[in-house]
Amino acid sequence: MNAVQYSHGPLQTDSASGLIYRLRQPAPAKPGKLLVLLHGVGSHEANLLELADGVAPDTLVALVRGPLAMGPQQFAWFQVAFTPSGPQIDADAAERSRGALTTLLQQLQRQHGIAPEHSVMAGFSQGGIMSASVGLSTPEAMRGFAVLSGRILPELEPHIANRERLRHLRAFIGHGTLDSRLPVFWAERSDALLNGLGITPVSRRYPIDHFVSEAMHADFVQWLTQ
Repeated sequence: MNAVQYSHGPLQTDSASGLIYRLRQPAPAKPGKLLVLLHGVGSHEANLLELADGVAPDTLVALVRGPLAMGPQQFAWFQVAFTPSGPQIDADAAERSRGALTTLLQQLQRQHGIAPEHSVMAGFSQGGIMSASVGLSTPEAMRGFAVLSGRILPELEPHIANRERLRHLRAFIGHGTLDSRLPVFWAERSDALLNGLGITPVSRRYPIDHFVSEAMHADFVQWLTQ
């Protein structure tokens, strides 16, 4: 872990995407890397701040707030209902969030002079879903993405880039074998999909429910530093 203790900055609004976010500034004056972190349903942008503990000190961390307000300090990227036949989503809202996040990512890269090959998007649960959605549809915008206790939307299939565009992309899949919200078979489906696209993910399983454990965090940071 990094010995330096960081805090996040004030809320900012990106005029191009309309998304609200906070920045955790790196130790060097000019950042060399960008990590965009996306929270899960019913949470908020600062919830994943600790996930950035241990990353390289020249990393600019963007903590982004979902556009859908559910209550005080509770936000989401799209509406979802958990049914006996599986999660049912508002696909139009998911598409809007995908587009907005792609725009924000590219805006941050331009503003801070960070190249796409030094940029990673990661998230927990629904945030992980959105990370995969942006990465697989716009692979030129990043080096890789991480899905922590999440899944890859079947609805994303028409927007997935071809294998040639995806060939440089890296992925991390972390999931609990006891996950009661998104059962572990979603991670297995993600692995199969990515392998079919020519992306060999770093995929890890943990004896936990629907959260990020210390072991998952450590594996994510190790993947990120590689």
